[in-house]
Amino acid sequence: MNALDIKLNEAFPGKVVRKDLLHEIKRAVNVPSFVLEFLLSRYCASEDPEEIEEGKKAVLQTIEKCYVRPDESNKAQAIVEQKKRHKFIDKIHVKYVEREKRYWAEMENFASKRIAINSNFYQQNEKLLESGIWAEVTLAYNEVEEDDYAFFIEDLRPIQIAHFDEQKFFRGRERFTTDEWIDVLIRSIGIDPNWLAERSRKLNGDKNGRRLKFHILSRFLPLVQSNYNSIELGGRSTGKSYFYSEFSPYSTLLSGGQASTATLLYNNQRKQVGAVGFWDNVAFDEVAKMKIKDADTVQIMKDYMANGRFSRGREVTGYASFSFVGNFDLNIPRIVNSYDHDLLVTLPEAFDLAVIDRIYNYSPGWEIPKIDDSAYNNNFGLITDYMSEALHYLFVHDSDYVGVVNSRLKKGDNIEGRDNRALQKTISGFIKLLFPTGQPTDEEFDEIVEYAIEGRRRVKEQLNKRKPDEEYARINMSYINKDGQKVVVYCPESKYSIATQNPRKDANVPVLTEPAHDNVVTNPVTANVEPEIISNHALSDIVPASDTVEDGSLKEKTVDVQYGDTGYGYDDLFAEYLKGASIVMLEEPYLTHGFQMTNLVRFVELLVKIGDCKVFRLVTKPGETPEESTLISDSLQRLKNTLDDMDDVSMTFEYEFDENSHDRYIRTSNNWDITLGRGLHFYQNLNPNKDSRNFFQMGTYDLSLRPCLKTRFTFMKRNAKE
Repeated sequence: MNALDIKLNEAFPGKVVRKDLLHEIKRAVNVPSFVLEFLLSRYCASEDPEEIEEGKKAVLQTIEKCYVRPDESNKAQAIVEQKKRHKFIDKIHVKYVEREKRYWAEMENFASKRIAINSNFYQQNEKLLESGIWAEVTLAYNEVEEDDYAFFIEDLRPIQIAHFDEQKFFRGRERFTTDEWIDVLIRSIGIDPNWLAERSRKLNGDKNGRRLKFHILSRFLPLVQSNYNSIELGGRSTGKSYFYSEFSPYSTLLSGGQASTATLLYNNQRKQVGAVGFWDNVAFDEVAKMKIKDADTVQIMKDYMANGRFSRGREVTGYASFSFVGNFDLNIPRIVNSYDHDLLVTLPEAFDLAVIDRIYNYSPGWEIPKIDDSAYNNNFGLITDYMSEALHYLFVHDSDYVGVVNSRLKKGDNIEGRDNRALQKTISGFIKLLFPTGQPTDEEFDEIVEYAIEGRRRVKEQLNKRKPDEEYARINMSYINKDGQKVVVYCPESKYSIATQNPRKDANVPVLTEPAHDNVVTNPVTANVEPEIISNHALSDIVPASDTVEDGSLKEKTVDVQYGDTGYGYDDLFAEYLKGASIVMLEEPYLTHGFQMTNLVRFVELLVKIGDCKVFRLVTKPGETPEESTLISDSLQRLKNTLDDMDDVSMTFEYEFDENSHDRYIRTSNNWDITLGRGLHFYQNLNPNKDSRNFFQMGTYDLSLRPCLKTRFTFMKRNAKE
């Protein structure tokens, strides 16, 4: 056991379990996680390897003997009749039948709705009368012929916690730091937090390793925040559906893509509220395949998602959250740099703008790596059932946290009606989850606010792409941080995408642009450049003012390079004109071949060596095929990641795809325009015969020694006001 294991066992005695044992047995049996953990806590509460092995055998034997499978209900009934009593593991609930003036128990997989039950059982376990509980149930056979039931409950032991002591939970939480508690929550759903942190730092340039952890924590939000609408689209095998089906008996996963008014909202025939009246969260699996069966379902969903109420013959109020999860197989850079597509392209057509606008958080599931064996937690975590009860308690207690958000959130520009509601709910959910008895520090609160704004901005950016007018154009949402600075929050995948930041609008409708602000910074998670450099205009709009260097020794000139000439490395040609430029923009249309991408890297290396450039912007053409486009995007992203990971380099790399790109030129913020006849690719191929490459030729590595193709370079001074 490590230090966190010891602290967990001390803070929550009897409420923790080794998660590696769960993974091991889960592979062999298809039983809900909280059932397995109940048995593991009984039989494997030891550190002795031999006792654990014997305990695992006992768990498997118990499941084989006691767990009722749906297709074996008749066999189970016969066992009770033959043996006169038998112990089962099943979900049981109790209903009061008005016309008979009595209570009957029903076991789901046992397939009997008329099981006699003593009042002591449901009076001690009130959940039996609500959604039901999983339990060890001893069923006995009734041999009295005149009775109208065959089975009765002789004993009942809840597998789910019958009573949740919130004060003990709060006291336990107080023993952990914020980082420790985040790791406890992630451990408790079976994922190794160190595995997430390592990949977060590697894939996102996130030095504290918390970004991916926050993505996982965002899955908890619908379980602690009532009437919360969220969406997560990402790759397969990242645990989206598994989370909502396994880790809380208060959450249900609607599979198969079917949604109807009767099952989801209200059944007019039965006069019965649908799923929104029985669950804390309703998750829609594979939302791309979701089919709306009734024409009015979407309209009623809009009403419900807006305020938790709808009218269906009568006024209905519900508290269930909606979680939309699905797979996203498309190329993210390609989508965000497209004027014609957006990150909600896979949603059903029935989901119009009004439905989408009611989504409070869009989690970038494509950033989460696939969950494989290396991702599993092999240490202790909270028992799933105990954790789900804690989440449910927080779900039904909102008032204690609303005041914290209202008193501390200082909103900046462009946060409108639904944006405000989204932020309040997301921030409140995180505070419930991470600080149920206290308040975050100023730094922790700012981190939560930034994540909340990013998740809402991702929704609003897609709306802005789809709407031809200005209704959703105020996407640059901001807040005032602890230092009194205005922080504009961006989504990392689209921050430098012109197609997303300034999508094409109807010709008759002006595009809304944001004015520059004083004392504005960008969110540190996704940016490390000066705020005044950031622009939502085209990449060619270089702002010259502050870093203009007047150097009388540099003159306008034309350089004619003849076929076979040498002495024209990038350093020789461009270095003195790039010195002093904090922004350098390059338009280079062709990056399809490996040597072309290599030349781009050489040019970036020059900028790094000079050390003055803070922002390097590239405009290039996509490939002629989807495969080529993907290859180019992946290569540019790898280059960007390399620069982001260099601690001693403060240069940000931005890139944009333009199908109409043709010209080849460099534009700098110190007012130089350099036209490039052949672009960066004006060197002869030293190895025309690929079967006999000679890597010992001069010019292989030092471009100043490589023979050139015929080309021309023109260096022109630009007026500072241009």
